Amino acid sequence: MAVTLAGQLVVAISSRALFDFEEENQHFESTNDRAYMRLQLDRLDHAAKPGVAFSLVNKLLAFNAAAPSVEVVILSRNDPVSGMRVFRSAQHYGLPIQRGVFTRGESPWRYLKPLNANLFLSTNEADVRSALNAGVPAARVYPHSKRASDAHPNEVRIAFDGDAVLFSDEAERVFQKAGLDAFQAHERAQADNPLAAGPFKPLLLALQRLQRESSSRMRIRTALVTARSAPAHERAIRTLMDWDIEVDEAMFLGGLPKGEFLREFEPDFFFDDQTGHVNSASAHVPAGHVASGVSNA
Repeated sequence: MAVTLAGQLVVAISSRALFDFEEENQHFESTNDRAYMRLQLDRLDHAAKPGVAFSLVNKLLAFNAAAPSVEVVILSRNDPVSGMRVFRSAQHYGLPIQRGVFTRGESPWRYLKPLNANLFLSTNEADVRSALNAGVPAARVYPHSKRASDAHPNEVRIAFDGDAVLFSDEAERVFQKAGLDAFQAHERAQADNPLAAGPFKPLLLALQRLQRESSSRMRIRTALVTARSAPAHERAIRTLMDWDIEVDEAMFLGGLPKGEFLREFEPDFFFDDQTGHVNSASAHVPAGHVASGVSNA
């Protein structure tokens, strides 16, 4: 029987998103790829420190204790020699990662299609934009984000922005063109009409499916963290209801900085389309930029 990843949640991740290779990356930028390769080889027996998305990956892989449910694949611009250290580091931390694609400077996003990836995390903005254009939920990881809290070892916590992330950018376009009052009036008038899907709806669906089908002791807790406020809250809630998607928490912040609220929620990762919100969040939690919608045109 052919090997297949069908039915599993597939996360593709770059080596810099999973591990802290910032020192090595600075060496690469100041020298060349051969010097970088030599450095990684010299450090082969020294496990890299956990990176920004390490907690998310570690917890998702814990769902496999009951049955194969999650597959994590390294998808990296690193060279194959440096890839040995990535696998060694994963082994050191007990991460059951078996598959990887290493392209030595070439963009690896095109391999997302044969993987049927549900999520792509990378520090490379061009790769993230290419993935989003191909219909794959993707985010540029901020490598200097604060690492995830260890307060919830049996719970994967993920927070999402709404417009241009879970939802389309329809309402955001109204806001940017005509201002807050027009936005509120538009959303009040359209409250009964569900928003179109944004790039991360498929991931939220996949996470909900994983939660429902898994017998693992791990749980998933999700939050919608949005700059919307009443009366624009209703359309967001009704859209999720129309999709038969549940979130555990919803924060309608009316433009308040998101970072401190996210600090209290303690997510393993937060996704937002606006760099200002990601910057605010990254001081408190692991965060990534979703380069979609009118704000990123």
